[in-house]
Amino acid sequence: MLKIVCDGRLFFSPLRNPKQILDIGTGSGIWAMEMAPIFPDAEITGTDLSPVQPTEVPENVHFLVDDADEDEWLWQENYFDLIHTANMSGSFTSFKDVLRKSLNHLKPGGYMECHEFDPKPKCDDDTMPPENPDGFSEYAMHDWLDLNIRSGQVTDPPRQFRIAHRLARWMRDVGFVDVQERIRKVPLNDWPTDPHLKHIGAWNQTNWLDGLAGWSYKPFLALGWSKPEIEVFLVDVRKCIQNRDIHCYLDYYVVTGRKPLPGEQPT
Repeated sequence: MLKIVCDGRLFFSPLRNPKQILDIGTGSGIWAMEMAPIFPDAEITGTDLSPVQPTEVPENVHFLVDDADEDEWLWQENYFDLIHTANMSGSFTSFKDVLRKSLNHLKPGGYMECHEFDPKPKCDDDTMPPENPDGFSEYAMHDWLDLNIRSGQVTDPPRQFRIAHRLARWMRDVGFVDVQERIRKVPLNDWPTDPHLKHIGAWNQTNWLDGLAGWSYKPFLALGWSKPEIEVFLVDVRKCIQNRDIHCYLDYYVVTGRKPLPGEQPT
């Protein structure tokens, strides 16, 4: 679905003959494996906390169990041509700190590229009910987001749940240059009349319905909810996801930044 959102592109950084590529939080490893034939001369390393990647992979792809939250990384500084992250919301205690460490481990002129959803539901035509700051809202997607943010604040250590809309500023803060932010609207379901957006929305609805329980249990349990309470609440969230009368969408961010060359001043 996200390849369709990005017009078939796996990356937007203007890479030139990269030799070392790092995919932090590689998950299934699909991005690293699809990058392999594009850059056959590059060594592509995918890291994750869980060894769930396949064992039969292209020769230039390697997977490691590693935690980017650690102070010390496995590689020397000025090593990578590209560091890539995607869908890492809630994964780090400080995404800005991960960006800072990434900057140190990129070669001068190397690129950082982050792909992230902003999970805040949005609407352009007033069909979506407003948030209720004093209690539960008529539209449960608002509450699902708020509860995840709260959960990230009470866990030890705290976790950042909304990061996408801050990535460009954080990149500039730590020293990246040529920071570019691309934002695409991703419908929550197939409500659009435009065939392209309707197709994306249909995929997005499937992803949400399939993944919702898995995304919700750990943060809500951290708030002290019981499993029956979570399931009752998720009934309303699923109704929101499938409601085509509410024209909800999420913003999908692709943010790229370059490590300055020697003597180049951040702007």
